[in-house]
Parts: sequence; structure tokens; C-alpha cells
Amino acid sequence: MEEIVSLCKRRGFIFQSNEIYGGLQGLYDYGPLGVELKNNLKSAWWKSIVYNRDDVEGLDTSILTHPDVLKYSGHEDTFTDPLVDCKSCGLRFRQDQVPDQCKDEELTEPRDFNLMFKTNVGPVADDSSLAYLRPETAQQIYINFKNVLDSTSRTLPFGIAQIGKSFRNEITPRNFIFRVREFEQMELEYFVLPGEDEEWHKKWIENRVSWWEEQGIPSDKLNLLEVTGDDLAHYSKSTVDIMYKFPHGEEELEGIANRTDFDLGSHTKNQKDLNITAQVKDNNDSNTRLAIQNDDNDWIVPYVIEPSAGVDRGVLAVIYEAYTVEDLGDDKRRTVLKLKKHLAPIKSAVIPLKRNNDDLVKLTHTIKSSLQQYQIGRVVVENTGNIGKSYRKHDEIGTPLCITVDFDTLENKTVTVRDRDTMEQKTIALDELNKYFLDFFSDAKS
Repeated sequence: MEEIVSLCKRRGFIFQSNEIYGGLQGLYDYGPLGVELKNNLKSAWWKSIVYNRDDVEGLDTSILTHPDVLKYSGHEDTFTDPLVDCKSCGLRFRQDQVPDQCKDEELTEPRDFNLMFKTNVGPVADDSSLAYLRPETAQQIYINFKNVLDSTSRTLPFGIAQIGKSFRNEITPRNFIFRVREFEQMELEYFVLPGEDEEWHKKWIENRVSWWEEQGIPSDKLNLLEVTGDDLAHYSKSTVDIMYKFPHGEEELEGIANRTDFDLGSHTKNQKDLNITAQVKDNNDSNTRLAIQNDDNDWIVPYVIEPSAGVDRGVLAVIYEAYTVEDLGDDKRRTVLKLKKHLAPIKSAVIPLKRNNDDLVKLTHTIKSSLQQYQIGRVVVENTGNIGKSYRKHDEIGTPLCITVDFDTLENKTVTVRDRDTMEQKTIALDELNKYFLDFFSDAKS
């Protein structure tokens, strides 16, 4: 983990937030390369979930959340962690994360700590202006169910997808960007007929495992954990977590839950007129019926299958899996980030052999602009004047292709292209470079 954190800061992937003032624990900023990697991962998810399917719509909802939403969802009552204080060191911990040096007799009795951030909307800060920073993106999807249904005329089964920020006041943020207080989620709420929920649950588990493999996480690094007992959420009929072996140990990468009709049933009006199977809180505040009519004009509250993944955890897993130190012989090693092409922050670096040669530099920028027009991803000019250091830098940040512009380019109209993974170098005619570039990244466009 220390090597990953060092690489992320040194090369501009991830920085400690507010670092010049000592930092804020559990908050991180994504640098020039990190924002590209993060956006590429989100884009891959969105394309897979929304563009490549015919049964999913997208949504982008507000972060500030009405307290009634989280009242009826159960968050106000149950979204807590057990908190203990150590009388010896004076620090606070989640009960299951107390370090070994804190002895049991020095710990206070555990008490519930609500993880949600409160704020106020408007000029007066009192209970009437209370709002929350959303602890998850899912609830805003549920309360928009009828809006999406009415505006798209969808029929079951169908899904609503959202990527967005969520906030949890974690007692002990830890393990770099794995557990933080401000994070992004990629969530799908997939609405199905009661009775078809178990079949769809299995389908989505298979779908999500396959997707993570496409992002470079091999299947032997992924385990499926059936959540049972007290670990199973109160609303869940069945939950399977996709577990990944992170640097700090095996932990959840994504969860796929069968939430039954709890969510729409919790937020709908006229609950007594609907055949809701889940245990829900009586709701006299909702003004909308969150249900759908079947062919017999009977009202049905759909069940929900929810694949939910953390973007930040995904970024950490992708970086960790791609991080490779290779022995090149003769006591030489190289660090290379073997990211999938579609995830690479920089797709190609165009490198002039000499930084102070105007003809080389001018042609380098022309080539860069020609390749950038395809909008496959970011193409950069790397003008350091040292070809060896340029290669090593771009290996370390995961750039799949380097293109060197040298004096043969001026005289013979050829460039040298270098593959990140094989280090193989080829001479390509300048007028064939664009086709080579497009072919090389053909699988990165989807």
C-alpha cells in the first residue's frame, strides 16, 4: 500500500485533501492523472450499464436530501456504527476497528454514532431547515421512480442508474481511498416483478463479476460472499458481495442486493392499498404512489435488485492490480502500470527526440493534434529531452503507447512507436500512424 500511495502522489493520481493546512482525514483529491482514470472507470460503467443495454435509464440527482427521505428509508434510525473511546490514548474507534494496543478494560461502552452529515438549507439554522448530505445515491433514485416511469413509459423489468457523490461521517477512515468520508458511487436500481427477483439477482451477480474482469481484475482475485446473519441489511432478502484482495486484505468491491419491495414500499403513499411484503414504516407524508400497473390493471410495487460499487474502491483495485515491478536483468527493473487501454489516463505520449529542436517540436505538436481529434482519450506531448526517462515515466503512469519523433521523421517521414507492455518498438510511416493509432485503441472506444 505504501508503494501505491507514493506512486499516486508522485505521479499526480491522488493527493491528500487540504494538505497545505495539515489535511483532512478521510478526504482525497484526484490529480491530473487520477481524474482521467476515475472518469474512464465511470465511463466504462455507464457505457456497460446504460448505453449497451435497452432497459436502463440514467439519472443525476441532488446531493442535499430532504430529511423525510432518510426517515422513511430507515437511515435516521439505523445508519449507525458502534463507537467506543479509549481512556488510555484518548482516541475514538469503531468497535470492530480498535487497535491491539488499546485494552478492553480501557474502552468505554459502545454507543451508536449516526454516520450522516447534517446541514441547513436557507438563512435560518433550526430543525425546520434541516437537510442531509446524502449517504448513498440510491434513495433519490427511488423517489424519482414515477418521474422516470412517466417520462419514459418503461415497463418491468427496467433500471435506473446513477453515478454521484455520497457522504458518510466514518469514525475511522482508513486504507487510503478504500474507506473515506466523501466518495462516489456507481449504483443501479433494477426494478423487477415479485417472483422474478431471485433470477435477476443471479444474472446481475454474473454481470458484475464479468465487468470487473473487463477492467483488469482477474477472476481468481474475486470471491463471492453470501452475506448472512446480522451482517445482512434489514431490507435485504439476499446480498452477495464481490470481494477483492486489496493491499490491506480481502474486502468488498461491490455489493449486489435483493432489496425486495422495501424501498418503493417505504416511500409510496397509500401503503395499505398495496400488497407490500417488506416491513416498512407507516408513511403519511408521501404524495406519490410508487407502483406500476400490470396487464390486469393491478398495482404492483416492484422488487429491486441493486448492484452498488464504490468508484474510489474501484480505482484502488484497478491501480493495485495493474501495478507491476519487472526484473529486466542486469540489475535493472522497471515499474509499469498495466492498465487496460480504455482506463489508461493518457492514451499516448508523443515525444520529440530533442526538446530544443524547433522542427522536431513543431512536428510533435502537429502529430499530437492529429491523434487527439479522435477523442479516444488524452494524448500529450512529452518534451523532456530524455527519451529513456520519458519511457520510464509513461510506463509508470500506464501510457499504452509512446510515439517518438526523431530526425528520421523529418527525413523519411517515419516515427517509432513503443508498446508499454512488451516494450517492442516499431517503425511506422507517418501517413499510416493515424490508422495504427485507431487500430491499437479500437477496443478502448467502446
